[in-house]
Amino acid sequence: MHPAPAAASRVPTRAASARRQPPADPAGDLAREQRDRLHRFVARHVGNRSEADDITQQALAEMWLSYDRFRGDSKPSTWLYGIALNLIRNYLSRSPERRYAFVDIDTLAAEASAEPDPPARAEWRQMLGIVDRAMNEIPPDLRELLHLVAVEELSYEEAAQRLALPIGTVRSRLSRARAQLRIRMRARGVSLDS
Repeated sequence: MHPAPAAASRVPTRAASARRQPPADPAGDLAREQRDRLHRFVARHVGNRSEADDITQQALAEMWLSYDRFRGDSKPSTWLYGIALNLIRNYLSRSPERRYAFVDIDTLAAEASAEPDPPARAEWRQMLGIVDRAMNEIPPDLRELLHLVAVEELSYEEAAQRLALPIGTVRSRLSRARAQLRIRMRARGVSLDS
């Protein structure tokens, strides 16, 4: 067994005290090293210098407050940029001017809408109303057959099976239904013939 070292040997000498560094501040060191570069990173994504200042400051504050929970799975700088990127995403998702490009009316003039213009839509609704009223004046059995073939897009054979009719009957009734629809549409000033 070895004797315990003397108490005097545990007391630091003056030379050892002089070499001692102040307590390490890894969060502060990281903030000082990455601050400018982090700000450029945020500004590149946000595009607004004032907002980039705020987000950079918030990222550094969050890093500082949670540094004791840093697990070390990545480099500290990578972790810091992850915090900043999450803050950037939150900012962009809440910022309507970043989600939508606001342009002047002249820029929009060149953009065509997929929707028909209001007069065309009004004309289309009016036409549908006329067709609907004309269809309601056709006898129910012809209306049902016309609906199966024209709206549900069934073939003559499928319509014949569904109605339990011979194919010839389906053809003749469909011809009659179309003729009656044409007459009723013409009476309303609409021609179905192209």
